[in-house]
Amino acid sequence: MSKRTAALKTRASKLEEQDKKKQNRKLGGLTEDDRFDSSDEEDLRNTIGNVPIQWYDDYEHVGYDLDGKKILKTGAKKGEIDNFLDRMEDPDYWRKVFDRQTGEELTLTDEQVAKLRALATNAYPQIGYNPYEPFLDIFSSQTEIHPIDNRPRDKRSFIPSADEAKKVSKMVYAIKMGWTKSQQKEEKPKVYDLWASEDFESKSKSELARMRLHLPAPKLPLPHHAESYNPPEEYLFDDTELRKWEETEPEMRRIEYVPKKYDALRKVPFYDKFYNEHYDRCMDLFMAPRQRKNRLNVDPNELLPDLPDPRDLMPFPTMLGFYMKGHTGQVRTLAVEPSYGELLVSGSEDCTVRIWYIPTGRCLKTFKMNAPVTCVAFNPNPKYTLVAVACESTTVTLLNTECGDKLKVSATDEYLNSLKPNDAIDIKWNKRKNGRVELEMHDKIRQVVWHRKGDYFATVGFEFSASSVYIHQLSICASQKPFTKKKGHVQAVQFHPSQALFFVCTKEVVRVYDLVKCALVKKLTLGTRWASCMQIESNGDNLFIGGLDRAFCWMDLDLSTKPWKTLKHHQSAIRSVCHHNRYPLLATVSDDGTAVIYHARIPKDVIAENEIIPVKRIAAHRQPGENLSKKTKLDLTILASVWHSTQPWLLTGGADGKIGLFSY
Repeated sequence: MSKRTAALKTRASKLEEQDKKKQNRKLGGLTEDDRFDSSDEEDLRNTIGNVPIQWYDDYEHVGYDLDGKKILKTGAKKGEIDNFLDRMEDPDYWRKVFDRQTGEELTLTDEQVAKLRALATNAYPQIGYNPYEPFLDIFSSQTEIHPIDNRPRDKRSFIPSADEAKKVSKMVYAIKMGWTKSQQKEEKPKVYDLWASEDFESKSKSELARMRLHLPAPKLPLPHHAESYNPPEEYLFDDTELRKWEETEPEMRRIEYVPKKYDALRKVPFYDKFYNEHYDRCMDLFMAPRQRKNRLNVDPNELLPDLPDPRDLMPFPTMLGFYMKGHTGQVRTLAVEPSYGELLVSGSEDCTVRIWYIPTGRCLKTFKMNAPVTCVAFNPNPKYTLVAVACESTTVTLLNTECGDKLKVSATDEYLNSLKPNDAIDIKWNKRKNGRVELEMHDKIRQVVWHRKGDYFATVGFEFSASSVYIHQLSICASQKPFTKKKGHVQAVQFHPSQALFFVCTKEVVRVYDLVKCALVKKLTLGTRWASCMQIESNGDNLFIGGLDRAFCWMDLDLSTKPWKTLKHHQSAIRSVCHHNRYPLLATVSDDGTAVIYHARIPKDVIAENEIIPVKRIAAHRQPGENLSKKTKLDLTILASVWHSTQPWLLTGGADGKIGLFSY
């Protein structure tokens, strides 16, 4: 037999098998091979396989049949006009579908249309199929006494497995020794739409924008005692309150319910207005607009100004040089020689005035007074070594320090001896045998301040009266009272360095008077409730005031009548404020035992703004570990401060009787 004859027989046998399969499908039966044959799901006329039909666009056929013959295209692809005409004229147009495999239009039968409609409505495709047909229950619903498949658990299920414990211990030991590394899940990077916020449409649709624009609903208020099922008796309504509640309009009622009391939670009935309140809540959330507030995520440290390095602002005092010891009481006042700064005058509660030599800290002279000293002031005239001393008695003393240059000492003695006190009715001037000149005042004096030329000086008394302030002229031994009415409780006074202006500081106000015109120039409002000290700048354009309420105020006289800066860097009352005449240094001392040093730069340009920077806090007149609650008598620590005339040194007087010198 030839090869061609054998191939024909094989071909014929295959055709017979296919005919048998077709007959079996018609009869409803399946052969063993047909169960695993998927060729019946495809159209047997086309054998192109699983390839795109576009491959045959340039050919006249769409595949091959079982005999190897070409399957020609039955119809060309229709355009939009032909489809429109078919839709209008052909009544079976809605039944036709396009077969991509053969390129033909097929018309669906009624049975096929019914199956498609069933699939579209989530029903079973087979028409008339009943999924709830009766079935045979092979399991019994009766509970048996001795179940067959529910026997008790074994004993080994309650005992930890020794083999598993050994395996776990080996694994733990391997991890400790580094032989095995624990498996850690790698966190996958979160993927989001980077360009979602480019335009409005994509931003509204993206998940990122939805999270960013989320506006949470406002929370409901927490329940009150009246909403409890067992409220206190005072929350229950009586007959009058209940009648008033019923007569009030629903919108005007304080609460929308009547409190009731039950002895048990199980007896509480269903709230009859539950659905109404939830409906109103939903309507409020739907109708009431919610505003989205943009929050700025700003680091608070970035809002602070960039301060320079304190080392660039040197020199300023940073450490304690030494203490000058000699007083047995509180050191209330200090004054430095204005010319060279070699001598220091201190007044104390022990009724003494001491003259110190600053370079060595040695006491040169001691003067005994008749009362505790409240204030001392060096005469600014460099020709004399004259000091004005105020005490708690009604006496102001002018004395010669008798220290320093001998020519100046002798000139001061001659000047005091040349004075001719007169018998004034108001203030009496007396000349003593020891060379002192004394003024008999009507009140105890708290402050003495000199004019820049050294001929005038002013005194301030403790009494709250119109005669608490006096201005005295040394050359003619005369005194005058500038005010005839009370101007408030005067705390301090100052002369302007270059103009005929007089500053009077009360508790909350500073008044500036013109001494030539005898008129009020301006009234300054302070940033403190109780001023305690006042210091004017060397040029007279700025005023520094400290208060008992821990407030330190900087008044710029050219800028405004209100403080330019108000600082609170102390924990207790401020007792003294001092400004250096040559260096841009400012210091405040307080009862908290510290002195704060500021770099206070005052530019000459009117447009430029002042500059104040705290550079150092010095703990003076107390040990570093001393508790601030254990202070000295009357909770006083530092009472006076003054700058050196030529050096950036700070001198402080404390309640412990010491005088501290701080240098850099």
